[in-house]
Formats: sequence, C-alpha cells, structure tokens
Amino acid sequence: MRFIAFDLETTGTVPGVDRIVEIGAVRIENGVVDAVFSTLINPQIPIPPGASAVNGISNEMVAGKPLIEDVLNSFAEFCGSDVMVAHNAPFDCQFLISDIKKFESEAPKGVVIDTLPMARKLIPGLANYKLGTLVQHFKIPSTDFHRAEEDATYCGMVFFEMIKRLSVGGRAPQIENLVQLTGKTEFKFPQIERQPKQMGFLF
Repeated sequence: MRFIAFDLETTGTVPGVDRIVEIGAVRIENGVVDAVFSTLINPQIPIPPGASAVNGISNEMVAGKPLIEDVLNSFAEFCGSDVMVAHNAPFDCQFLISDIKKFESEAPKGVVIDTLPMARKLIPGLANYKLGTLVQHFKIPSTDFHRAEEDATYCGMVFFEMIKRLSVGGRAPQIENLVQLTGKTEFKFPQIERQPKQMGFLF
C-alpha cells in the first residue's frame, strides 16, 4: 500500500491567525519511505517563544525561506491522489485549507485518514494516544519529535503497523473501511478553481 504521511509545524494553534512554519511529508510504499517533501516556511510574522520551545524552529531559521503560497502547489504535486495520513489530521488540514483557499492554490486530491481515532479504536487501553506513545508502543526507532519530516515519518510508520494488523492474507483493507474505523466521514481537501481577477475601470 502506498500513501503520504504529512505533518506541519506552526506558530500557534489558530488556523487563519497563526501560520505554518514547516511542512514535512513522506511517501511510503510497503513500509519504506521512497520520497520526501520537506521545507521550512517563512511565516512573515515572529515565531512566539512558546512555539519555538516546542519545535525548535527559530525566526533566524525561517528567514529567507519560501512563503507558503510558493510551496502549496509543489506540495499538492508531491501528494497527487495518494491516500493522505496525519496524526490529529483536522489540526493540520485546517491550516492547509485556510491557505489553500486564501491563495487559490492546488491541493492534494487523496482521501485523508486520521491515525489518532484509528489508534484509539485499534489499540484500546493505552495511557494516551500521542504520537510518541504510539511510536513507543510499536517499538519504532525514534530520535527527535516535533519537526515536520520526522513526525510525518513516525506517523506513517504507525499507520503502516496498524495496516499490518488489519490486513488479511497480505491484503490491506479498503480505504472506505479505514475511514469507517476512524468514526469520521470521508474527507478530502477542497479543490479550488482559481477565479479570474476582474479588471477595474474608471469612467
């Protein structure tokens, strides 16, 4: 099974107000990472000390990096129509949707699956369902957390481990069954049709 696992780092928790400072995504096929999309983003606002304390990303690190509007189309191209996977997916999706709509950019086309409710259903009884806890539960080798590429990779590996548990005769479950397991309706990013700009005339 091939899918894209992705993660964001941001300046805060409010989409449309706070900004994305890093996008990380990995394409995983049969449990192996075969492609990576990773970039810091210049948010054009100061990164609060509290956010830097969590993700280790400083204002100096994002200075001169691309703006989000210059990255979204490349990100969408990388993801294509592959299944998308994220841990606590609504958080990341809301930030991306805010910018996709603002800049009328391209967006990934695949179904998005949230590994958080999926893990709660599949592995009952854990103390919590943070990404780090799940990585530890599955004995996935790990180093740092709270950087986008690393967290995307961990998320992808957690998803792959859960897929293995659900596979029958080596066949991965259908996407609709995975969506059903999350207890949510199927979600895809909106596909925005760029509107032509109206020319203004003075008479």
